[in-house]
Amino acid sequence: MAWFKPEFELFLEDLKANNNREWFQANKKRYESFVKEPFKGFVSEMILRMQHYDAECRIEAKDAIFRINRDIRFSKDKTPYKTLVSAVVGKGGKKETTMSGMYIEMGHEHLRVYGGVYMPDKDQLYKIRQEILYNQEAFKKCLNDRAFRSTYGEIRGEKNKRLPPELAEIQDQQPLIANKQFYYYATLSPELITSDSLMDEVFKTFEAGIPMRDFLMTPLLD
Repeated sequence: MAWFKPEFELFLEDLKANNNREWFQANKKRYESFVKEPFKGFVSEMILRMQHYDAECRIEAKDAIFRINRDIRFSKDKTPYKTLVSAVVGKGGKKETTMSGMYIEMGHEHLRVYGGVYMPDKDQLYKIRQEILYNQEAFKKCLNDRAFRSTYGEIRGEKNKRLPPELAEIQDQQPLIANKQFYYYATLSPELITSDSLMDEVFKTFEAGIPMRDFLMTPLLD
């Protein structure tokens, strides 16, 4: 089944051109009918499917979906609304900073699927780096996995300029050990948004990252 009608993208395109409260309130029924409710249904189904990969993913759609309102308190950009919808589908939902499941964002001509570890705390970061240090070949295998490479390309994230000596010794061979984040994403065709195959393609993308996901999450489960 197709979860979204063309009106989904049309609303978000119009919102981009009219990003103000007056316009949004005047078009709120469009938002609820073509964006909010379909996305809620889609994410609810994603949660059920994610349970095949993680039995602890027992959240509801409201626990996964981010608000469309932007936090403008500390931003120079004062437009009040996001021009895409997004959710974290995993056991912790949108409160899960390590992104053990999948982060998805959809907008007008925009569809991305993310995985990995986005905001590890200090202890989690050190555990991931130790895992890389002690299991360098396994990490390389995940990086060079054909499905991961063709789907995601690379691991991204900010880096530390200085590392503890025991980690710095392999930095030349494995620069990713300096990362403060270990996330990856795939940009999919926006034509999928209104297609019957959207859900299958999203999870096909997720599956390509499972070996890397398991490597990064293993030290965090201890």
